[in-house]
Amino acid sequence: MKNKKHEVLFLHRYFYPEYVTSASLAYDVAEALVKDGINVSVLCGYPKEYTAFEKVPTREEHNGMKIRRIRYIQANRKSFIGRLVNYFSFTIAVLSRLFTLRNYELIIVYSDPPVLPIVPALSSVFFKNKFVYVCYDVYPEIAHVTGILSKRSLIAKAANWVNNIVFRHVEKVVVLSSEMKEFLLKSRPTLLPEKVEIIPNWFESKDQMDSYDKEIEGKIQTIKSENTLVVGYFGNMGIAQDMDTLIEAARTLKNHENIKFLLAGHGVKMTEIKSIVQSEKLENVIILDFLHGKQFEEALKLSDCLVVSLSPGVVGLAVPSKTYSYMWAGRPIIAIMNEPSDITSELIQYNAGYWIKNGDVKQLVSVIEELYNNPEKRKSMGENAKQLYLQKYTKEKCTAEYVKLVKDIIGRE
Repeated sequence: MKNKKHEVLFLHRYFYPEYVTSASLAYDVAEALVKDGINVSVLCGYPKEYTAFEKVPTREEHNGMKIRRIRYIQANRKSFIGRLVNYFSFTIAVLSRLFTLRNYELIIVYSDPPVLPIVPALSSVFFKNKFVYVCYDVYPEIAHVTGILSKRSLIAKAANWVNNIVFRHVEKVVVLSSEMKEFLLKSRPTLLPEKVEIIPNWFESKDQMDSYDKEIEGKIQTIKSENTLVVGYFGNMGIAQDMDTLIEAARTLKNHENIKFLLAGHGVKMTEIKSIVQSEKLENVIILDFLHGKQFEEALKLSDCLVVSLSPGVVGLAVPSKTYSYMWAGRPIIAIMNEPSDITSELIQYNAGYWIKNGDVKQLVSVIEELYNNPEKRKSMGENAKQLYLQKYTKEKCTAEYVKLVKDIIGRE
């Protein structure tokens, strides 16, 4: 096994040159492995939505990585059926190439789509190679608690069947937080504690401008004015995020002319939020499409405080990774979620932000007003958030943990 020509294969729906966070994170790990002298190949989906390039080659060698992009059906991801089509079409496309996986000593597979890990699990059975499962979201439980999927449904039963096979054969499972590790160990009887590694996600400032929208840039620059507090929310606005508490706070503060809410991202709740803002004439709320690159960083720095949220019951099933970009920006962070987590604990421990329970609009409004009235507190909390980022969540620190994990598995010094 150690003499195999191909050492590590990444299996992920998103990868370079796509600019979504999950693609950037996987690329960072692959890049770190290449720099350490490990052979890396990638099997990913052909980009459609999250790229600034009109055409991308199906095969490419980029920075020492051999990338193969496969075409699959890409339906409207805003609908449940559309997402299912995307999940299964990509997984089937990868499964049809199962025989080629025999060439790799180690496969690193991600939880998007959630059925994808069955492919390296089968490969490990047939070809005796090892695989690492990087779990960003826990399925099918996250679909259960958000009301998308019944526990008795055929899809849920199929997901549980997949999980039983995956966790029986996996070499290591990478989770993003201690609460996610605790949940998996309680809910996956075949998973042993020594097989689970906690490696959080990270953020790195991008030097390049991937794309530049002059209209968006103009909106960003006009939001901020003297004596205005900007409350920022960036990223996914989907079933796993509590947007209701934030929007209700915006309603409560709609007559406060010096407090603005800047929301930018994507997700199934975005259309509803736009409709609410328009119909209720919430002029204190500005909504932009998904931001990335320098425009995302400019919007972070323009904000005075930043919000992350999880829907009730989702703690332990997902981690809002935008938190680390918020820390990088050096801004106070408001975490809206019902249960304690690594994020809420660190915000309190480092005095870098606040923990608000789902639905506690009164407390959220109070915190926002406190930050508006106390610029010194905003500054000190922001500095604490930056220090927390530098201590724990840089790309170098986190990818080094992946490199060590991979080298331990494949027996490299």
